[in-house]
Amino acid sequence: MSGERTFVDTNVFVYLFDDSEPQKQGVARKRLEKAQSEQELVVSTQVLQELYVALTRGKSPIASPDLAARAVREVAAYTVAQVDTPLVFEAIESCRQHQISFWDALIVRAAHGAGCETLLTEDLNHGQVIDGVRVENPFA
Repeated sequence: MSGERTFVDTNVFVYLFDDSEPQKQGVARKRLEKAQSEQELVVSTQVLQELYVALTRGKSPIASPDLAARAVREVAAYTVAQVDTPLVFEAIESCRQHQISFWDALIVRAAHGAGCETLLTEDLNHGQVIDGVRVENPFA
């Protein structure tokens, strides 16, 4: 491992379970395997919460509640950044400064606070650097 830390957003994990998106599923699997072998992977408590909801919501959920709970437990084995009150205020400022959604700003600030150089997500612009964190869209 290089010592580099990479933050992984919820959408990358969701694609691991989404059989309706086989191309993205394969890309997510390969990119996570590569990152895991080379870097420390980091998530936040927000990612854990969003993952469970994303996998179980709607009339045709991607996963059963039991499978979703197991997925959250597996993801929680990575380094987990806590979302706390100071982080919320940092995200509010970042949201306003960079004109991104509050939820994306919270992910960026968690990544920054955890010392991550890279953020894997499809929700922001590939190559963009926000608060010192480089966005990488693995599906671009």
